Amino acid sequence: MDNIISIKDIDLNQKKVFIRCDFNVPQDDFLNITDDRRIRSAIPTIRYCLDNKCSIILASHLGRPKEISSKYSLEPIAKRLSNLINKEVLLAKDVIGEDAKKKASELKSGEILMLENLRFEKGETKNDENLAKELASMAQIYINDAFGVCHRSHASVEAITRFFDDKTKCAGFLLQKEINFASNLIKHPTRPFVAVVGGSKVSGKLQALTNLLPKVDKLIIGGGMAFTFLKAQGFNIGNSLLEEELIEEAQKILQRGKELGVKIYLPVDVVAAPSCSADAVMKFTPAQEIPSNWMGLDIGPASVRLFKEVIADAQTIWWNGPMGVFEIDKFSKGSIKMSHYISESHATTVIGGGDTADVVARAGDADEVTFISTGGGASLELIEGKELPGIKPLRIKVYE
Repeated sequence: MDNIISIKDIDLNQKKVFIRCDFNVPQDDFLNITDDRRIRSAIPTIRYCLDNKCSIILASHLGRPKEISSKYSLEPIAKRLSNLINKEVLLAKDVIGEDAKKKASELKSGEILMLENLRFEKGETKNDENLAKELASMAQIYINDAFGVCHRSHASVEAITRFFDDKTKCAGFLLQKEINFASNLIKHPTRPFVAVVGGSKVSGKLQALTNLLPKVDKLIIGGGMAFTFLKAQGFNIGNSLLEEELIEEAQKILQRGKELGVKIYLPVDVVAAPSCSADAVMKFTPAQEIPSNWMGLDIGPASVRLFKEVIADAQTIWWNGPMGVFEIDKFSKGSIKMSHYISESHATTVIGGGDTADVVARAGDADEVTFISTGGGASLELIEGKELPGIKPLRIKVYE
């Protein structure tokens, strides 16, 4: 992106840098990291700073802690990063307390310090200026490499940029890569461009759907949100997930698709069950024939085949949202098969973070797709055309 201040535009030589990373990684019950993609994604920026003899302060949040607890500590993350880059990563006991301040001030060139979970400070999610000031006081340079939180106005993402100028704040490599992918996808996709949208709610993706329609050639709608569209076409959807108040919006999208010549595909059959549980009885039914007290929980085999045909000639595929309740094995087949087909295609394949990234990892296809976004919500908002609060302060100001 030409108008974003890049880490390469800034003199980093022997400076103390503060890097906001996104180390919000999934962990199991024993706090073992189950997917370290977000940690690995931050390494190019960290290495570049090491090459410039910087002393490095890393900051991230993890989960949504209500109070300070070891369950949300960044300790496992510091250990994993240390193993990945083969270098010690110190961990502060707090965020802006005595320990963090002392360790930050004593940091030497080539050393790395990780602050404790940013959300242990109440002010982080409130975009508190005092917290931002304290964080900013630790370093000479601010680098944002945390795409996953750029759609949030938080102290370490937005307020902190007020304490740095255009020569001392910039975007890291991962953040630039994310912005480039999203903007190229929207501005210059190679056609045919197919969007595959799923997940449970239409409401969360309404704006993205409206924005994407004029830009795509085909749109596949799966997941829980498909039922609002099926209902809009007058089908009986039984007890399936429905957003009653959005039926009209769904009709508008279908109508707008017709006007634009965009082909919109909905599931033709579903995996139905009386309840959403692993031990429920299940059966395949056509989308028009869901029994009145049953619910659709995944796309059926005919939909899988149809969608496979739809993406067969695609040159660009953007996928955001699973096709069913993929957390439960018996309702995950539709999402897993879509993941296989999308990753096997010759298209440029962009996966919009969050649950979709989990599906692709679970299906073993993560290495086969072109790009997996590290932020679900942020990637959706970029596609919606919003200016993200974490990115806006990093734009080069053009003086008239």
